[in-house]
Amino acid sequence: MRTKILFTLLSLLQFSVYAQEKNPMPAIPAPLAVNSVPMGDLETFPEVKLELPIAKGPFEPNWESIEKNYPGEPAWLRDAKFGIWVHFGPQAAGESGDWYARNLYKTDKVAYKNHIKKYGHPSESGYKEVLRDWNPTKLDPEKLTKIYQDAGARFLMIQGVHHDNYDMWNSKYQPWNSVNIGPKRDLIGEWSKACKSVGMRYGVTFHHEYTWWWWQTAFGSDKEGAKKGIPYDGHLTLADGKGKWWEGYDPKMLYGIDLREYKGVEKNAHTDWTPPPAGIFSNHLGYAKWYATNWALRMMDVVQHYDPDFIYTDGTVQGPFTGDGTGAGLKANAMQSVIADFYNTSLQRRGEVNTFSIVKFRHNTNGTVNTEEFGIPSEIKKDQPWIAEAPVGDWFYAPDFTYDSGMMIRYIIEAIARDGNAAICISLLPDGSINDESQKMLKEVGNWMRVNGEGVYGSHAWVIPAEGEMINGKLKMLPGGKLGSRQAEFKFNAQDIRFTIGKNNKLYAFCMNVPAPNTQIKIKSLGTAANNYGKKVKTVKLLGYKGKLKWKETADGLIIKCPKNMPFATAITFEIE
Repeated sequence: MRTKILFTLLSLLQFSVYAQEKNPMPAIPAPLAVNSVPMGDLETFPEVKLELPIAKGPFEPNWESIEKNYPGEPAWLRDAKFGIWVHFGPQAAGESGDWYARNLYKTDKVAYKNHIKKYGHPSESGYKEVLRDWNPTKLDPEKLTKIYQDAGARFLMIQGVHHDNYDMWNSKYQPWNSVNIGPKRDLIGEWSKACKSVGMRYGVTFHHEYTWWWWQTAFGSDKEGAKKGIPYDGHLTLADGKGKWWEGYDPKMLYGIDLREYKGVEKNAHTDWTPPPAGIFSNHLGYAKWYATNWALRMMDVVQHYDPDFIYTDGTVQGPFTGDGTGAGLKANAMQSVIADFYNTSLQRRGEVNTFSIVKFRHNTNGTVNTEEFGIPSEIKKDQPWIAEAPVGDWFYAPDFTYDSGMMIRYIIEAIARDGNAAICISLLPDGSINDESQKMLKEVGNWMRVNGEGVYGSHAWVIPAEGEMINGKLKMLPGGKLGSRQAEFKFNAQDIRFTIGKNNKLYAFCMNVPAPNTQIKIKSLGTAANNYGKKVKTVKLLGYKGKLKWKETADGLIIKCPKNMPFATAITFEIE
């Protein structure tokens, strides 16, 4: 215990010294004409090695060291299987769905119109005013964690900072944070305390790798109308804040800098999603190194002060700061440095590395976990641990979402049948409360989990994931995308079946709907001729039913007769031994 306390004190001292140095932002050259500078060559640019205060231990800031020393997927992740994605922050205030902060500077977006109604024109009241006014007084992490736990969730993904660059903790490296501006609360601290008090595993998510290209819309202006040509507030400087509410807060620390001189940046900023072209921001190498360093320090700050069970980075390529895709702008070892620090800290603090790092879309790498956003693979995926993630409605709140426990349950089943986990976002209201529709949905999910959880928690994939109706040569599955009316209304029948092997080594067969009483179910994959099971069936039980089932093995399937009463919801589960 003394060793752990000493380690913590020394680590905090190391960080406080580094914080005092403040990693000052370098001078920024005057912007050149929009779309006038080609991106620097990615292939010939050497990876920048950042100088960061990494905790001492066997993990070094390179992939080879991480893969060599990482002990493998934590047992608790295999057991957990289902989590809730707490994708919440000030962008919820716009009630315009995901990417509100970026889209409020696009005249063709609903977010722009909603922002003007609520806050005014973005040349006068931009996103910084959203931060000033945001105060989720009804956000109660302790209450919400218990609601999520009752729904059957075994871990939480909690947003630490989104692309908007606003830290939701008492950040040492980002003054635009929830303690200084807005609610004046350490929100990650509150979530951490709530999770630890009930034994809920939790991770913190970081999306600020995108920030420097994502925010380029804030440097534009209206192209027509009364405000034509008047710059949005991304152009403001620290000096412009004198005498205003944000005096002392540098807008560059929130919005970044104008990078539209690079070819493709301005054009792609006005697409729905596309990042800049691959390459290096070669006129801003000093700033780029500062930016990557600041990105890393903020994640390390959370690791030091809140001890999460996992960390999460966004992206669509092999990691942050790869020079291409969402990592465009710089090549640096920022991700490797953060992971090395995280695992060394875990080892010293916990005595083992039972933590993990999500690096979205990274290839199989010992030491990282992947995600599948919106969709779920059609086949079993065992090459690396992964978590399917999708929101009910959208990643941030907007009106008129569809709330349906059936689509949540079926999404979970589709993921676990392919050896994955599932994390589902239930968007909170702007004031931090959870609406009645969400609570009803979660309560129904919890009721289902209490009956069927034996086939979920600690499970792994069987030899095949599923059987059922084929459409154009492909197995019918829950449609991909955000969970909404399409998924809620999607029709399965009782012959659409998914499989898992439980922690007890029994086989579980999930019917993707509830069959009518007294009907027969034929599980073709368990026919003796199919030779998938390799064993003679001894017992068949229906979870939640105390009676004895009638069943028989045949060459073309295991035939099970359903009881005369079927008081179940969404999907049923047969336990086969």
